[in-house]
Order: sequence, then C-alpha cells, then structure tokens
Amino acid sequence: VQLVESGGGLVQPGGSLRLSCAASGFTFSSYTMSWYRQAPGKGRELVASISSNGGITNYADSVKGRFTISRDNAKNTVYLQMNSLKSEDTAVYYCKALWASRQLNYWGQGTQVTVSE
Repeated sequence: VQLVESGGGLVQPGGSLRLSCAASGFTFSSYTMSWYRQAPGKGRELVASISSNGGITNYADSVKGRFTISRDNAKNTVYLQMNSLKSEDTAVYYCKALWASRQLNYWGQGTQVTVSE
C-alpha cells in the first residue's frame, strides 16, 4: 500500500498550489479520501474529505471557498487545489485513505507547503 503526495512547495500569499496524492496497492475507489495538515507545534487537522464516488465533499471552515478536493478513480489519485493561500496555510499536508466499515486506513508521507513572501 502506498500513498504518495506531491505538488507542495514555496508560494507567496495569494498564490495557488495543487497537491496530488497517488494511491496504489488497494482498491482506491472504495475509500473515502482526505487531506490533513500539520503546522509546526500544532496537531494534525482535517482540511477536506471526499467520498468514495466523489459525490460528497467536506471542508474545514478555515479553507472553505479557497480549497477544492477532487478525485479521479481511474487514475487512483486525489487532488487538493489550494487558492488564495495564506501564511497560516503553511504546514505539512498529508493524504489519508479510509474505509471506515472495515476499519482500514492508510497515510501518505506528507508534502510541505510554505506560504511566505
């Protein structure tokens, strides 16, 4: 099982980034996918989630209207489009796969996003 995040980097405030999380080794289309983030000295927080068929999405209040989660089950990939980035969005971003009824979950290794002048 692998979840590999990519797309992080350094961006100025107001800029955009698109994170990707490529999955392998499990039935991607059966899992709810989520993005979490962890800023220095803080706990890991849920940013956004998307149901297995993509029909239901949820967002943290802090990112509503700025971030969009999406998935491509044919490519086994989940995305996080981040617009209007703020310094407080600086964190390591992780993707997570969850099949709640079977108590299965997997995490990626994370990708750093830094929003700074």
